[in-house]
Amino acid sequence: MDAHLTETQLDTELAYDGHFLKVQRDKVQLPDGKESTREFIRHPGAVVILPVFDDGSILLERQFRYPHHSVFIEFPAGKIDPQEDPLACAKRELQEETGYTASEWTYVCTIHNAIAYSDEHLDIFLARGLVDGERQLDDGEFLDTFKLDLPEMLEWIRTGKITDVKTIIGAFWLEKILGGQWRP
Repeated sequence: MDAHLTETQLDTELAYDGHFLKVQRDKVQLPDGKESTREFIRHPGAVVILPVFDDGSILLERQFRYPHHSVFIEFPAGKIDPQEDPLACAKRELQEETGYTASEWTYVCTIHNAIAYSDEHLDIFLARGLVDGERQLDDGEFLDTFKLDLPEMLEWIRTGKITDVKTIIGAFWLEKILGGQWRP
């Protein structure tokens, strides 16, 4: 059905093998028969947690992100370890980064945040029934947590105070879920 759009891998090589990311360089045949090169980042995948308190407020993080040399506001998230179940990863990341655990978990969706240059996917989970506990940040991880209500969060997105794509997508899902329009 999509043969007129599909590219076929002819050759592949690992262009860069880093601790966290790998860069793949593939030689491909285009739909018109010509050849081209595709370079892309290999990423193991990640999870995003939408933590909602019983009063409807949302748990967010402030974290410095080196590539942009800025502090970003974002939902808790983290890389999926090899062979790790995404829900187990979400539970682990929420507890490690925020100290909270949740009694109710719901899968929301999977997003692909950089389809032109990465195979990364993010599995989004809604977490409710939050119970505070002890954070266990990874070595070298520094972040603050805070609560915000959804209308203010949406205003921060509108005004550019929140620009992280996974957080924006998660906020729009939360708006529909909490408003009763969508069921994950």
